[in-house]
Amino acid sequence: MGVVKRLFSEGYRVFFLAGCLFALLAMLVWEVWLAAQAQGGGLDLPMAWPANLWHGHEMIIGYAGATLGGFLLTSASGLTGPSGLPRRFIAVVFGLWLLGRVAVWNAALLPATLVALADLSYLPVLATKIALQLVARPKLQQALLLAIVALVWTSNLSFHLEGFGLLTDGASRGVRGALLAHSAMLLIIGGRLVPGFTRNAMMQAGQEQGHPQNPAALAVLSIAPGLALVPAVLAGAPAGAIAALALMAGGAALVRLLFWRGWWAWSRPILWTLHMAFLLNGLGLVAFGMAAVGVGDELAALHLIGIGGIGGITISILTRLTLGLTGRPLVAPWPVAVAYALIPLAALIRFAASTWPEIYYPASLAAGALWLLAFGLVLVALAPVFLGPRLARAPVLRQPGDKAAQIRRDGTKA
Repeated sequence: MGVVKRLFSEGYRVFFLAGCLFALLAMLVWEVWLAAQAQGGGLDLPMAWPANLWHGHEMIIGYAGATLGGFLLTSASGLTGPSGLPRRFIAVVFGLWLLGRVAVWNAALLPATLVALADLSYLPVLATKIALQLVARPKLQQALLLAIVALVWTSNLSFHLEGFGLLTDGASRGVRGALLAHSAMLLIIGGRLVPGFTRNAMMQAGQEQGHPQNPAALAVLSIAPGLALVPAVLAGAPAGAIAALALMAGGAALVRLLFWRGWWAWSRPILWTLHMAFLLNGLGLVAFGMAAVGVGDELAALHLIGIGGIGGITISILTRLTLGLTGRPLVAPWPVAVAYALIPLAALIRFAASTWPEIYYPASLAAGALWLLAFGLVLVALAPVFLGPRLARAPVLRQPGDKAAQIRRDGTKA
């Protein structure tokens, strides 16, 4: 099989590879712009929005959107049987994602309507295909994921509607809404994968007792306000309401984490990185809630969620899925293990940059440099895996918490 055919044979290959490349390119542009600002200069780019909004939009809709596509297409391929999704469909969906990026990066040179249509076309096509496939096998978690996609798309719509004069502060709210929608997805997916993978690893290590617990009540107390936070932010709800939702979602997430035996995972990078991402997402939500009522800085909180939570969980899942689905051992190569440590460090440094304005530029640039190094390491380690053939047929892999599901690492049913 040729490299191009293989790249589009499975959704995770092209979208995870593109996500890593885009994470590097978008952050590099932001670093150059930020460095110019630090020197008192400027950088003339064809953006239709302030640079900070463009940066936030592209890291969330662009980078996180690519990893979301890879994850959802991988989930969908498990429902379609051994043949998986057609290459043509994967190529079309990827083309729509790429079209949106080209349009947004050249928005000042194009009609606003064209930019909006290009940027808003990707998620509906992706979601519709998956929704049709899930009709035969409905699951609550899959329905929640489709709700997340709808929230991300609605937030992106808000981002574009301000340019038509239809919304006030729509772009800023849209960026925040999209980020918080991905944060809610972390509460849902992470709430299943983190304890599930930890339990599996403990059993494989011969530890039959003391497994992670996942109380359903705590899950509801975290996920429900996490989902409600997105429309509240988009609608400009009172600060007190936003604070209550964020504090409840983040606080319950942190309590959930106490039940998941995170201390057991510290010797396993591919496992502890999941715990760390969930931790930083929870802390970020708490900080966001406090900032809503004037305690702390909102941008610091958003970057804790965005870099530490979303950046952490996406880099964790894309590496784990890629290794597993290509028949490789679920052990992080050393460059990937280093990247796992760099992402939370970048999040903490960026949090400090907004908390203490006197170090804003050097700390922000340092955080961006760590992000670039992390994704550079991941790309070096995994690019041959994205482009190369799958290894020998992988053993059956049970999804955490799903006793009935038997799915091989290559996505086919056992």
